[in-house]
Amino acid sequence: MRLAEIKTILPQLENVAFVLDNGNSVPDHFHVTEVGSVQKHFIDCGGVIRTEQKVNFQLWNANDLDHRLKPTKLLNIIQLSEEKLGLVDGEIEVEYQGETIGKYSLTFNGKSFVLHATTTACLAQDSCGIPAEKLKINLAEVNSQPKCTPGGNCC
Repeated sequence: MRLAEIKTILPQLENVAFVLDNGNSVPDHFHVTEVGSVQKHFIDCGGVIRTEQKVNFQLWNANDLDHRLKPTKLLNIIQLSEEKLGLVDGEIEVEYQGETIGKYSLTFNGKSFVLHATTTACLAQDSCGIPAEKLKINLAEVNSQPKCTPGGNCC
């Protein structure tokens, strides 16, 4: 989800809710402690220099059980970030504390924002020596019937 999308969704909501892709809810008393821009400039294992820029939201659970972030408040935080930080429309990455800090992509299911766990990957598989994964076939399941039949003119 891009920043422009969340800015379109927020005014239509009564409450801001986040859920993990496993169905667990982020507690209602969460805080958005940071909204910012994260730039990453790196070289992959194949020697290609890459850059990445994302909009970052950090969610945090406090002991303030009465706190509820309203859509207008989050929208104000986003607008202030755009004004003060020069934040531009970009893909949103969410940091949320589980057993460690996790990074998540974001979608909207019509009611809640859904945090989808992200994974690492090799960006240079064609040049770093990782063999392509081979298709695994159970030979017992391969059709052992001949493809040609006598008189079928296929042999």
